[in-house]
Order: sequence, then structure tokens, then C-alpha cells
Amino acid sequence: MQDSDRTLGSERTLGSADNAPTLQPESSEEVPTLPPGTVLASRYQIIQTLGVGGMGAVYKAFDRQLTRVVALKTILPELSSTPLALKRLKQEVLLAQQVVHKNVVRIFDIGEDGATKFITMDFIEGVDLKNVITKRGKLPAPEAVAIIRQVCQGLETAHGAGVVHRDLKPQNIMVQEDGHALVMDFGIAHSGQSNGMTQTGAFVGTPEYMSPEQARAEEVDARSDIFSLGLIFYEMLTGKVPFHGKSILETMFMRTKERAIPPAEIERSVPKGANDIVVKCLETERERRYQAVTELLLDLETFDPSKKVGAADRAKARLRKAARHRNLAAVFALVLLALVAGFMLRNRFSTPQPTAEHAPMTVLVADFNNATGDEVFSGTLETTSETALEEAPFVNKYNRGQARRLLSQMQNGATKLDEPAARLIALREGIAVIVAGSIAREGTGYQISVRAIDAATGNVIITKQVNAANNDLVLGSIGRLIAPIRTALGDTTPESAQVAAAETYTAGSLEAAHAFALGKENETVGKWTEAIRYYQQAVELDPNLGRAYVALAAAYFNLKRQAEAGEYYKKALALVDRMSEHEKYRALGTYYLAFAGNNEQAIETLRKLILLYPADGVAHNNLSVAYVRIGNMAESAAASRHAVEITPRDLVRRRNYALHAMYAGDLTTAIREAERCLQENPSYELAYLPVALSALFSGDLAKAAEVYGRLEQVSSRGYSLSKMGLADAKMYAGRYQDALDILRAGAAADEKEGNSGELAYKLIALAEAQNVLDHRT
Repeated sequence: MQDSDRTLGSERTLGSADNAPTLQPESSEEVPTLPPGTVLASRYQIIQTLGVGGMGAVYKAFDRQLTRVVALKTILPELSSTPLALKRLKQEVLLAQQVVHKNVVRIFDIGEDGATKFITMDFIEGVDLKNVITKRGKLPAPEAVAIIRQVCQGLETAHGAGVVHRDLKPQNIMVQEDGHALVMDFGIAHSGQSNGMTQTGAFVGTPEYMSPEQARAEEVDARSDIFSLGLIFYEMLTGKVPFHGKSILETMFMRTKERAIPPAEIERSVPKGANDIVVKCLETERERRYQAVTELLLDLETFDPSKKVGAADRAKARLRKAARHRNLAAVFALVLLALVAGFMLRNRFSTPQPTAEHAPMTVLVADFNNATGDEVFSGTLETTSETALEEAPFVNKYNRGQARRLLSQMQNGATKLDEPAARLIALREGIAVIVAGSIAREGTGYQISVRAIDAATGNVIITKQVNAANNDLVLGSIGRLIAPIRTALGDTTPESAQVAAAETYTAGSLEAAHAFALGKENETVGKWTEAIRYYQQAVELDPNLGRAYVALAAAYFNLKRQAEAGEYYKKALALVDRMSEHEKYRALGTYYLAFAGNNEQAIETLRKLILLYPADGVAHNNLSVAYVRIGNMAESAAASRHAVEITPRDLVRRRNYALHAMYAGDLTTAIREAERCLQENPSYELAYLPVALSALFSGDLAKAAEVYGRLEQVSSRGYSLSKMGLADAKMYAGRYQDALDILRAGAAADEKEGNSGELAYKLIALAEAQNVLDHRT
């Protein structure tokens, strides 16, 4: 898996505004209130203000026509400012009116008085459940069960009418003095039977009580309410919510990957039946939850409240928790199991032992001087030399494709990475050693020489020269050439062992090695189709070249052709004993992370890889991605930090570190590291993103706007990202109409530039923002 310039959520997060306007969050002070005595629609007389929120004010009012007290909620003009928005709002009210139950606060009507739109509903004397929990802490289990049963009864009726609440939380549950509980505020409900009322990607709900599918911005159904119900039940039984991250993002992400600790492990007085109900409600995959509230009610009615969770049950829970990590993709499970079993029997995969400590050393292999006139040697010896060098545990090879890109920027399109050019790159990037070489004809054979050079001083560290009687022996000479260089750099592995190991990573033919090298060259510049063509040539010429199958699998994976990727992964794993020790673990780590989706196994494999080869920057970077996927943001940031320590001048990895530190809630580090990227390269658009997001999450909206303003001036891509980001910030502040205006301007610019990718993101965001405006109450 390669370092990515777009990592886990960075595609659609940030941007900037025209002239960097100051952002302010929406607050209750912006919502005007009506004085007591005001009469709306010649019918509703305001008695008192009950509360004010970002979407309107709620009043106690007297309905003169029906002579009763009602609750009246005004709606901000922007939420009903267009005929379509008003139509959607009325549809929502019509849906909610269908929910008639003693445990649901009934909505009566939608009305208007001039520009003021409002909704009327039952007026309830009582306090919300959140207030109860805050004041009392955990509730006795019988009381909690009684409340949750009533909530379920109300939800059962709502779901039967096709209405999903989508924002179920303790604040939306009213509890009267006699214990009667009612669910309120179905104002953002969607009909499960109406496609027009269901918007995949709409990010609606309260983060603390969101279901995993809401956190992933997926379409939701009644099972989403069941997850939220489990969180509420959990909080009543324990006085706590189960997911605690260092940031809102981490908290939301945790529930998509981790199971909650069962409430009985937090509070031993929780009855076994209640514990089991909560655990089932909080299944990450909705197919494993209760499929309907009716099922949940049945368990509530039949469990024995006197039965507690015993020691055996706790032990089973711990075993289940351990077992959840064994989720290898079923389609390859048996194949991989057989292969790994074979490796173990052949003692090919014994437990790795930590290597002797040696400071990481980055090495760049320059283009060899090919004086033979035969193109089969061009690129071939460099790739094979890299493989041999990085078998030293402390060596981190510098990506030759990246070096060539930098050279092109520095020297007006130059691409030849000869020794002087390699040293120029090394000095710029802080690379310790350059390895340069040459091959020339000598009689009927060849003379190959290699030397290691201290990049800072230009001094030659060691030179080695060998002869090959014919071209079939050239590849076999690389091990003998590189072994003394590794030793001179500090490798304590006996040279004889190094030379013997070279047989496992040397291709069976020079032509196969050349084809593989050409594939790598195309891969480094993102030409996946061309890379595949050369890799396929390589395996046709040498069917036992295991690393070519790994490369093919990765290429097809990047083209999103999963079936072909899977086939080539199977072939690669069957040839793992033809790979070096380094390549074995790298191949398995890539398989688990990029294809099988088994993040826990990827972490275990990558940790073994790093134990053996601690200077492998790609392994540290991939480990950080795996930790993000399981929601362990602290370990992700630590792995990213190690990747940066190995290659301090690698701006992509430093930017990844900034992003992962932000996920972990370490906003200071996120801003510092991203700003360091910008000091090195002010044109690196994606490095602006962690700075702006961190400012946004810390509440410094003016700083976020200032960063967006800087980004806007960088390039046309920066302008596009700035518009997307500023729109996100406006939505974060609740200003959806402003977001719509910004997104339209950004979309117009993208269309003019032919930037279809960013245009697609903005069109999706436009739909999301419009959808929220159409359905907010």
C-alpha cells in the first residue's frame, strides 16, 4: 500500500472563502423571540418562552380555537424560504401526524403568520431524560426498564407508520412526574417508504447518540433508532455513554469499528437480561441488531430482572470480544489458512526476533550508467539493488519515482537520476547515502561496479566491482555487490548469508527482472494500466516471481478491480517462499490491509514487519492507516510520527501525521506539523486541510477562515478545496444557506476547469445541505 495524498476523509473536509470572511457559529441569540401576549394566525397566544435553539424558539401557547395549551415551535425563515422547502416541511409534519400514541408527543399542525412559520404540538409538563440522568446519575434498573419500554412502545407505532426518528437521544424523551415517558421531536424523521424523503449521505443526528451508519453518512432505517435506543438504555443503567474518544471525530469513528463494553462490566447491578438487550442493540452491523422494536419489546417483557450477569457470562463476553478480530474475508479464508499452515510447517514463518538497534538510514539508488547499449539493463539493476539494500533492517529506500518528480521540478523537466542529480535530491531531502553503479561490456561478459557515497560530503564510503561471464549471471552478481555495501553501512548480517538470501528475490531471467522494473517505473507515476502490462510480462517470463504477483494485485486493487486483485494475491501468497523475508511480511500486510479488510491481522503483521525492519517507512505509514480503521487514533498518530522520523523531509507522511494527530484530538500537533509542510511547500494544497480543520474543531472559526483564504490563492485546485472546506465550516456552524451559495460558486469554477472529481463532491454536498434545509424544524 502506497503513501496516499488523500487519506481517510481528507477528500471532502476543508476549503476557504472569498477574502477569508470571519465565521461565527449559529447561536440562540440570533433567534428572535416573541413577547408574551403575541397572537399568531389569530389563534395562538404566546404565554411564555420555553427554550431557544439554533433552528427556532419553543413557546407555551394557548390555542384560542380549541381552548387548550399547546407547545408552539417557530421555524427559521431559511428553513421554509422556497416552495420546495415548505413542501418538504409540510410532508414531514404530515408524516409525524400519523404517529399517534400515548408515548409520543403528538404534532398537531403547521401554520404561518406572515413570514413566521410554526408547528404546534402537545404541551407536556415534565423534564427531559437527559436532565434526569444528569441530576441523578444511573437509574435503578426497574425504573430504566420502565422508561425504555415506553419509548419502545412509541417507536413501534412510529416505525409501523414508516417514520424513523433519526435523532433519538435523552433530550428528546420527556418524563413526567408520574414516570410517564414520551418521545418528541420527530421533526427530522424520514419515511422509510418514500425515496424522496431518504437522502443517502445526509449527516443528520446528534453525534453522541448516532448509529454507526449515521456516523458513516449512510442511509438509515428503523435499526438506526434501535442503536440510539441502546445508547440511551446504557446511559440510564450506568450513568455513562459507552464511547469516549479524544475528539468528536474519534468518538463517532469508534462506534463504527468497536463494540461497546457491556454495561454489566461497568455496573455489576445491571440485570443479565437488560445487559443482553443493550449489547444486541449496540451491534455495529445492523443485521445483527434487533430487526424491529417489536423484538426488543418481547425481550423486555420476558427477561428476569433478578438474574445478574455471572462470572461465566463475563468470561464468555471477553472471549467474544477477542473473537471479533478474526474477520478475514471469507472468499479467501480457506486458501490463506492452508497457505499459512504450509509456511508454519516449513518453518518459514517463525516468530520474528527484534533486530539489533541501528539508527534508520535512508538510501537513494541513482540510475546506473549503462554502457552496454542493451536496454535490458536499464532500470533492472537499480530495482534489484534496492531490494537487496532494504533487507538491511535499518535501511529505508527512498522512492526513485518521487526523486525523479522532484528533479523534474528543480531542473526544468530533467528526468535522468544520475549521480550528481541524486546527490542534489539527497541534500534537499536529507538522504544519508547514495548508491550509484555502472555496467559495461568486458570481452564476452560484463563488468558491474557499485559504490556508496556519503550524500552530505560526497565522500565514497565503499566501492565494489564484480564480473559476470554472460548476461544470465548479471542478476546473480547483485547480491555479491550489495552485501559489502550493507556491511560498510553497519549491517551485521554475515555477507555469506546476504548473498544466499539474494536467491529469493532474484528473478529467474534478466528479461523478467527488466519487465518488473518497467512496471515499477510506471507504477510510481500512477500509470496502473501500463504497469500491469509489464508485470504480466514479468510473470509470463518468470512464473515464480512472487513479488510481481503482489504488484499485479496492488495495481488491480488501485483500479478497483477486486476479482483480479484477489486472484493475483492468491498466486503471490502461494509463492511467498520465493520472496525475501522483508517482502513476505510486506505482501501479507498489504493483503490484509488493502484487500481482505482484516485490520487487526494487518496490524499484527505490520508490527512484525517493523520489528524486523524498523526503518521501513511505508510499513509505519500503513500501520497508521490500519489503526485509523479500527479507531485507535493514538496509535495511528504514533505510527505516523515514526514514519516522519525516518523520512523527515517527506511532506506526504508529515501531512498524514498531522491528519492522524488531529483524529487523536492533538490539535496543537496537527497544526504544527501541517504548518511545517507549508513552510517547506506553500503550494501543497492538502497540507492546509489539517490546519483549518483543527482550528474549526477547537472553535477558532476565524482561524479556519484565514487558512481557507490562504488556500484559495494557491491554485485552481486550492480554490476548489477552499470552497468545499468553507461550505463544510458553514454547515458545521449551522449556516446551510450560506453553504449553498459557496458550493454553487465552487461548483461553477470546477465545471469551468473540467474538475469533475471535485465537482462531484460539491454536488453531493449541495444535495446534503439542501436536504437539511428542506427537513429541519
